[in-house]
Amino acid sequence: MTVESTAAARKPRRSSKRTSAAKTPAKTPQSSGPELVQLLTPEGERVEHPDYSIDLTAEELRGLYRDMVLTRRFDAEATALQRQGELGLWASLLGQEAAQIGSGRALRDDDYVFPTYREHGVAWCRGVDPTNLLGMFRGVNHGGWDPTTNNFHLYTIVIGSQTLHATGYAMGVAKDGADSAVIAYFGDGASSQGDVAESFTFSAVYNAPVVFFCQNNQWAISEPTEKQTRVPLYQRAQGFGFPGVRVDGNDVLACLAVTRSALERARRGEGPTLVEAFTYRMGAHTTSDDPTKYRADEERVSWEAKDPILRLRTYLEKQGAADEAFFTGLDEESEILGKRVREAVRAMPDPDRLAIFDHAYADGSALVDEERAQFAAYQASFAEEGK
Repeated sequence: MTVESTAAARKPRRSSKRTSAAKTPAKTPQSSGPELVQLLTPEGERVEHPDYSIDLTAEELRGLYRDMVLTRRFDAEATALQRQGELGLWASLLGQEAAQIGSGRALRDDDYVFPTYREHGVAWCRGVDPTNLLGMFRGVNHGGWDPTTNNFHLYTIVIGSQTLHATGYAMGVAKDGADSAVIAYFGDGASSQGDVAESFTFSAVYNAPVVFFCQNNQWAISEPTEKQTRVPLYQRAQGFGFPGVRVDGNDVLACLAVTRSALERARRGEGPTLVEAFTYRMGAHTTSDDPTKYRADEERVSWEAKDPILRLRTYLEKQGAADEAFFTGLDEESEILGKRVREAVRAMPDPDRLAIFDHAYADGSALVDEERAQFAAYQASFAEEGK
């Protein structure tokens, strides 16, 4: 399918990987909206694109499918744990698996990721243990993983601020002369934040090697996209002087190809790219939200037919790239993961209440020492009252 890019001139990118299946010619999108990059239709048909091509082996295709299935299983378990009172909150990624797995698998080990609070699939791709993600939502830690180990920053709750962090980091990468790239994740709601506009300005002016990956899931909590912008989000990049592209966010192959191309462009010193992954939030914004209050159920049902996992499974089956034993084994692996997550969450110890003071200052502080002593005495008073 054709892509409507805001770049005045951009060289096509091609993958050197092998192919295991024939493809049908590209078709014209049926929607009346902006055209997008698509390599796998909702019906599981492989199509070509003039600027983005990717040829994967059967093993690589099965790997992408496995990533999405296990990520969805973990996400479902986390939602259930919150409903059971084991987590304070959970932000589900249901429906956005292709956008996250496709972009996450496009990254090199030396690339750096700045996520929001919903990038569970990207965390999976970076090797972050799923149980570490749950510690923050249970309130027992501030993230639980070392960002430098996986080049995956801690979750950012403040909407849009991570794009500034990513831009500054990317500017530093450029000054160091490294050929790695940086990717910042955010949603359609965050695109309205001033921080995002500022990061666009700085990244463009300083030619920072950063990819802005916007998961447009149609709803900023209860605010639809049309209440936030008069033009498709990817076209905003044009005003800042760098290219933007819209990709089918439910097509894991297209997300992989487009993100890989944008990252390669950044590494070549050609500056930032805005990728808008056009997808849909199938569930609630978080477990504290009720989407039935503000959107029609028919809308959700229509997007179920575009399910990212179903379309890749259909393609795998059509091409004979996966047999029933593979799917059965993956179901069993999913249940094992769910069980491990449940047990790990329930076994998480409560943090030491005084630990909150430990890292307020790198070299200590007399005032913090005084506050720690006061709080310790306050806690001790309850024990004395109980005698």
